[in-house]
Amino acid sequence: MKISKHFTTSALTAGLFIALLGSVWLYAAWAEWDLRIITTFAGLLFLTLLLGTDRTTWFWSGFFIGMLWFWWIGVSFYYYHLSWLIPIAVLGVALIYGFIFWIIAYLAEKIPFYFSSFVFHLSSKNKPDGVQLHTLREPKLLTSHFSLLTLTLRSLALLSISYLHPLGFDWFKPELIFVHSYLGVAKWQFALILAAIVITIWRRQPLFLLISILAYSSVHVERYATDPSHTFKLITTHTTIADKWNPDKIPEHIDQALKNMDQAIQQGYSTIIFPESVFPFFLNRRPDTLGALMTRSQHIDIIIGALYFDGTTHRNSTYLFHRGRYIVANKVVLVPFGEANPLPEFASRWVNQIFFDGAIDYTASTQPTDWNIQGKSYRNAICYEATSETLYADHPRHMIVTSNNAWFVPSIEPTFQRLLLEYYVRKYGTTIYHATNMSPAYVLRRKH
Repeated sequence: MKISKHFTTSALTAGLFIALLGSVWLYAAWAEWDLRIITTFAGLLFLTLLLGTDRTTWFWSGFFIGMLWFWWIGVSFYYYHLSWLIPIAVLGVALIYGFIFWIIAYLAEKIPFYFSSFVFHLSSKNKPDGVQLHTLREPKLLTSHFSLLTLTLRSLALLSISYLHPLGFDWFKPELIFVHSYLGVAKWQFALILAAIVITIWRRQPLFLLISILAYSSVHVERYATDPSHTFKLITTHTTIADKWNPDKIPEHIDQALKNMDQAIQQGYSTIIFPESVFPFFLNRRPDTLGALMTRSQHIDIIIGALYFDGTTHRNSTYLFHRGRYIVANKVVLVPFGEANPLPEFASRWVNQIFFDGAIDYTASTQPTDWNIQGKSYRNAICYEATSETLYADHPRHMIVTSNNAWFVPSIEPTFQRLLLEYYVRKYGTTIYHATNMSPAYVLRRKH
């Protein structure tokens, strides 16, 4: 097999065009354009072209999707003074998804081939007397290049690929292309859309695409800059990574947080929510700061991100202060490489030593924490874990999310994060209150 055939202009162009169609939903949202009709048709065309092309184009489609959706992952290396790793990270992620797509297309082509050969062999072996071998035919469903079986296998792979988490990342969900569309994002709706496209390609009848109308959904997500109920005061901070981890800036961080609390009390809010790691230190080891927070918690509930150390383990946590006492919720789903290395222990130590100055991995909690605030249950989620399906398994009705997006600014990461949260809001009906650093805070609520 000549590798040069995978680098033809036509394959590269086709892959890029398909990937661009598959990215309309993301960049339209980034530009704050409400293009539901366009994103609906772009998503359908993306899946149609992808399912009906060869495995070389599948590779390049996956490659460019990985690049267009996830290029921002490399931005964080700038803050580790490893800027030279940014292009390597972008290329690495693109190649991972390129090969995943290629493997899907390859297997979807080869499995029907070997299956049809097996069927043809059995037919030949058991042919009736007097029947010539050349009169036997392979089943019609298996003979075309894009047979029904091939198309079905490809669509099943797209339907289930969201359960594949390369290096622990839970972000690639093909259903996301319809998060700002007139079609639903539930698995059964995505399966219906794929079935309509498979039949359309196989029968070469565009009218079959109308079956996808059955996946129509009136559900959409409303976004608010402030809490409509005037219960939660969502704080947006604008602290750079350099300032956040500068010890000399800590008094300033504390002073500003206390001023925000005092202001929220005067404005009549019952709860104030700060972003992730507003206090970049072990808050439970700072009695002076704890005292100031507990005093103010007599007038307002305080939810604030900080670190926690119990003498043996380091944790990324959220603290809830209520009437002079506090509860700590520790992070359940840690960021791969950023907070916990997913590699084997020997490799993990080496990577942390070489690239992260010997930093120690955080320790994850075994289960999520639900706050009881004014008689309602609120699931706690810290940044990355709010984009993981794990925290939505039991369909929480409300979720408080705290994030520090400074690691990826400037980039499309805050938009991608928000769209993932909107996906979960549509899918599970969870109302999300999100306080952030270096990107706007908001409330997301499902509406029919």
